Amino acid sequence: MKIENREYKLRDFIKIPYAISPGMASLRIVDKIIYALIPALQIVTSALFIDTAISIFNEQAESKKIIFPLVCILLLIAHQYVNFALMGLVKSKMDIKLTEAFRTAITEKRVMLEYRHIENNETWDIISRVGNDPVEKIGGGFDIILRMGDMVIRVGSVLFILMAQVWWVALVVLCLSTPLFWLAVKSGKAQYDASKEAAKHTRRAQYLQSVLTGRDNVEERALFGYSDNLNKRYNEKYTAAYKINMKAQRKRYVRVKSASLTTILLSILIAGVLIAPLGSGEITVGMFMGFVTATFGLAQLISWDLTYITSELANNREYLRDLSLFAQLSETLGASDVPAVKSVDPQCIEFCDVTFMYPETERIILNNLNLRLHAKKHYAFVGVNGAGKTTLTKLLTGLYDNYTGNILIDGKNLREFTQSELKAMFSIVYQDFSKYQIPLTESIGLGNINNATEQDIINALDTLSLTKTVSKLPEGIKTPLGKIKGNGVDLSGGEWQRIAIARSLISSATVHILDEPTAALDPVAESEIYGLFAKISEGKSTIFITHRLGAARLADEIFVFAEGHIAEQGTHDELIGKNGIYAEMFEAQRGWYS
Repeated sequence: MKIENREYKLRDFIKIPYAISPGMASLRIVDKIIYALIPALQIVTSALFIDTAISIFNEQAESKKIIFPLVCILLLIAHQYVNFALMGLVKSKMDIKLTEAFRTAITEKRVMLEYRHIENNETWDIISRVGNDPVEKIGGGFDIILRMGDMVIRVGSVLFILMAQVWWVALVVLCLSTPLFWLAVKSGKAQYDASKEAAKHTRRAQYLQSVLTGRDNVEERALFGYSDNLNKRYNEKYTAAYKINMKAQRKRYVRVKSASLTTILLSILIAGVLIAPLGSGEITVGMFMGFVTATFGLAQLISWDLTYITSELANNREYLRDLSLFAQLSETLGASDVPAVKSVDPQCIEFCDVTFMYPETERIILNNLNLRLHAKKHYAFVGVNGAGKTTLTKLLTGLYDNYTGNILIDGKNLREFTQSELKAMFSIVYQDFSKYQIPLTESIGLGNINNATEQDIINALDTLSLTKTVSKLPEGIKTPLGKIKGNGVDLSGGEWQRIAIARSLISSATVHILDEPTAALDPVAESEIYGLFAKISEGKSTIFITHRLGAARLADEIFVFAEGHIAEQGTHDELIGKNGIYAEMFEAQRGWYS
């Protein structure tokens, strides 16, 4: 399955499950039709049973004639017991197929999205909502559509039988039921509107709850003692959401109780209306009892279930709107491609008058930037936060292409390279590197999914002085990292950083970039990590990005970023001799490295 770029409508709650699992979806649809016809069948079988029993009692029929209506009643009862377990199994199988197909389609679409949608808060909210348990949303929509169909068939079949018996009574029932329908719809919409308003407070309360209870914040909670303060804020948000929901619930309760009272009066009126046809012989005693019983059931259905269905339908329609917006988000061609097996080894990378600002912003990040990088050299990009250092790598790796000017790789425009070629060319360790809670070998192996061997991983671990750490792990390099699994082992911050660097080391990429992955370390430890990386990257092109200058001394050339362009460039000694921005920054940081 693939997420299509179109507007999704209510019918897609049927189309999507049916396209993914036609067998299971068909079974559930047929079952719901049969289930919806049961009230009508109960009227007929109950009437037949009662009328036959009366005839036998009056000695107008043989006793054996009661067997057929009795068997029919027993079959209806048996169907309800057996059907519940059977349809539960069918639903489970359909959910599995939806997970395999629809959730995968959502994930594949997310992979293909242009990177700008990830960094945009508005589109990221849409992406998050669509990806939050999509199977439950589509499966829930399928269920609601079936329940709507069930209600229509139930009411329609009973009215059809009633109309066939006494047509004018059916019209009276229809007219009397209309106010109930209107009341239920109004209640459902009000409930949904309230839930949307309450959700604003609920999301904030959930975040505060995660801060108060999550494992990641336990040290700071103990150190700063902010639990009482956050508890107060949590209670304020939770109480605000609670009050909104309770206000809607009270109104709903009043409406539902009013509907229930109306239901009782309606059922009594219908029973009274049916007495005349019963007295004139237009309907039998059995038919009268069947109609009265069914009327009570349908009235309850309209007053209670319709409110729920209307609210859920409104909720599910919002998901379809989000899905439509999600489907329309632009994609990057080849974004899901794996790195090319053979990578390009660029001899010269050149930025020519490159200007860039992030989409939907007006601040220029790179302003007529010009620089040239040569093969097998170590470069350092330094400057204050926000100077454009990391932004340059986003352009270089193809995450953004809405810049002016040109980026050339051996004279070829960057835009002419495929995503697969760019992925094979560059390897980056970011400041907020990922901590994959999977076995150690797999965590490192992600750096080269084409042909990483176990020996490559062992060599990388040895190079980064992680062999001693591995020897202490219960299952060696096969040990799951993190705390998700019971036998998982968490690592120190420095060890996690070295694991991230190991992924870069085993990569076949020809240009390696360290984008402040050691920012959480002290300056001396950071310099040691950069020094180690420079040593093991001999013969490769490397870029160190930092606003701290200890590592910059290791570079063959340093570029000083300021206000989106290169303010200074040269070796460490050359820049110190200029007594410019770099010299001033280094002097301010000198004490960090002494």
